[in-house]
Amino acid sequence: MIAHTTLAISNYRKSKEFYSKILGPLGYENNMEFGTSAGFNDGKNTDLWIVKQKTVVPTHLAFQARSRKQVEAFHKAALAAGATDNGAPGYRDYSPGYYAAFVLDPDGNNIEAVWYDPRKTK
Repeated sequence: MIAHTTLAISNYRKSKEFYSKILGPLGYENNMEFGTSAGFNDGKNTDLWIVKQKTVVPTHLAFQARSRKQVEAFHKAALAAGATDNGAPGYRDYSPGYYAAFVLDPDGNNIEAVWYDPRKTK
């Protein structure tokens, strides 16, 4: 199990604002800050850090949602915050009940919210 992860970003102010907006629907809030690093907490642990770096290599990061509505709210909030749509909310063929949405952040990181529909996983 992963305790926390760090995502490289190029513009600290812009990315902190972006992630604060898109992660809110998933229950996250910005709870820590050190220089050009910001931590995001889901009510339990600070499990995401964004850190300003000179070089950013885009990656993929998925957040588990608690419902289909959270996935949809994440996607809507991300588009309103300036994300690029990289996959509208919907079921995917990855595994039974996999309901997800994907967006690209300002640095091209592929950010996903996923919910595993219990009615379709059996």
